[in-house]
Parts: sequence; C-alpha cells; structure tokens
Amino acid sequence: MNVVVLAAGQGKRMHSALPKVLQPIAGRSMLARVIDTARQLPDACITVVVGHGADQVRDRFPAADLRWAVQAPQRGTGHAVRQAVPYLGDADRTLVLYGDVPLTLAGTLRTLSGLARDGSAAGEPSLALLTVTLDDPTGYGRIVRSADGARIEAIVEEKDATPDQRAIAEVNTGILVAPTERLKGWLADLSDDNAQREFYLTDIVAMARADGVPVVAMQPSHAWETTGVNSKAQLMLLERQAQANEADRLLAAGVTLMDAARIDVRGPLECGRDVTIDVGCVFEGTVTLGDGVTVGPYAVLRDARVAAGTTVAAFTSIAGTPARPIEIGERGEERGNERGNERGNERGEERGEERCGS
Repeated sequence: MNVVVLAAGQGKRMHSALPKVLQPIAGRSMLARVIDTARQLPDACITVVVGHGADQVRDRFPAADLRWAVQAPQRGTGHAVRQAVPYLGDADRTLVLYGDVPLTLAGTLRTLSGLARDGSAAGEPSLALLTVTLDDPTGYGRIVRSADGARIEAIVEEKDATPDQRAIAEVNTGILVAPTERLKGWLADLSDDNAQREFYLTDIVAMARADGVPVVAMQPSHAWETTGVNSKAQLMLLERQAQANEADRLLAAGVTLMDAARIDVRGPLECGRDVTIDVGCVFEGTVTLGDGVTVGPYAVLRDARVAAGTTVAAFTSIAGTPARPIEIGERGEERGNERGNERGNERGEERGEERCGS
C-alpha cells in the first residue's frame, strides 16, 4: 500500500521556529508518530510531502524507507497529494495521512484499508473515508449524504457550505484510502474554483461518485485519533491525551500508578511485575524498570535501566544517554555514563528498513 503523509504546513499559529510537524507529543515529534504508525501497516511504501522547513524536517528522518516530495507553493491538500504522484507505485490502494494528526491508531488504518478493498457489495475497490461526528464541527468539511443517509454524496468545506450544510455534525478527517489509479486521474482533474482558490482533496468524492466508484466511510473508536494540531493549546491537549493513553497501557500491564493523571512518559517505558510509580514522575528516553521497582514521587529518569527490587527515592534525577544508559543496581549504585548529558535527536525517527524502490 502507498502511504502519503502530508507535512508541508507552516503552522503560523504555533508561533515557533520549529516546523509544526516537528513539535513534540510525549517526547516524540508528531511526524515521527505518524511515520511509526504507517510503518505498522503491511508493505507500506511511505512518501512524505514537505514544504515549510523541508530541509529541517528531512534531516530529522534519514531512514532509507522514506521518500520525499516538495510542495511549493502550497495550494491545498489536493495539490499536496499531487506532488507525491511520481512516487505512487502500482499498489492497488493509497492511504493519505497528516503529519499533524499524531494519535491515529494503526488498527483503525488497517480497518479503513480493508473497507476500501471490501467496502462495496460488488467487491469493487472503494474510496474509503475516515469520518467523525463532533459536537462542534466548526472548521471542518461536512459529510453530505443522500436523503436516506445511506450514500455519501460530497464533502463541502465550511467556507463553501450553506447554512444547512454547516449544521451537519459528521465531518471529514482528511484521512482516506483510494484506489491508486483512480486517485491519479482525480488529482489531475482537480479545480481551484472555490472560495480559497485551492485544490481540495475532498473534491475527489464527487469525482468518485461520477465515475461509479463506491464511497464508504467508517469512524474511529476514539475521536482523539483524528484530532489535528494547529496551536500550542491544541498541542497541550493532545499531550495530555497521549499521557492518558500511556497511563492506561501501564495500568493494563499491572503497574501501580499512585495518580494516573500525574505521570509523564516521553519515550519507551517498559516495566516488570509489581512496579509502583508515585506522583509527578518523568520518564525520558528509554527506561526499563525491573520487577518490584518502586519509584518515589517527582523522580526524573532518562535513559536508565533499574534492576529488580530497587527503590528510587523521591526527587531523584538519573540521566544517561541513548548510547550509554545509566544502570541502577539492586542497592541503588550507578553504573555507566555520567549524568547530565544531552539525549540527542529523537530516536525512532532514524529507524526503518528499505522496503520500497526509489
């Protein structure tokens, strides 16, 4: 499957010199999260479309399994996907993702891909959309259905919508799976005859209907899977959601958290049996806690391995590096690197195997 990740936006409302897609969520950039999710899909050939800060973004992701396209100037989502067309192989489906929508689950995307393959009664390839129903749909493109609600007729952007259409609560998330050959033709036929003079990817829905291609839709299990980031306030909200998800994972694995709302995990955290973590703790880099470890309140651990049965006292600060993590023995002695070194670039961004041709 082809995967196109749109990551060209400047993010003016972030008020930051750092490109929007490199802003961190729980210790990893938003784009790193999206790419890692795409890598969980079988046989994914990933193309990232960049624009603002293109060199800075590419430098953070030197992995061989990524291909790059540049959108300049930036004239809408349809125009962005057009830039990836030369990299779209003969795969029967193409998935479109967004570099500023970082929490979508791989399972949701696998289901959406299956829907595109099997979504029509006739067994034809379909255009599959990920939609969501919101209490406040302001700012989103509305899903316009037939009178009986059975068919999707079009997606209408808010600036082009009528008052009745703006009252629709089901909205477009932008994430979709399309038959590749059809998609290439639709992209070539896009027009910028709209309020923003841009090429909307959403216009392919009407084109699919005109070509007799079934248009199907599904909704994710959690609305936060489709939430995007355009401001630091939205970034903060998704940071808390990511931390809540991590706390749920730890609790499900048997870790005792004194307060699930007061833990920050900013990298891989693996815990053995009967681990207890008190309030206000921060885990950065790769941290491993052995069986029976107790971490006192407000401890900070970075790139560390803590042996079974160890108690980490309150307000302890332990800082290793990815290359030389600190090791804490059963009696609390430290072995390994000196404290305080910088962690370096995010891990995970440089990983990946070369699975697709250039």
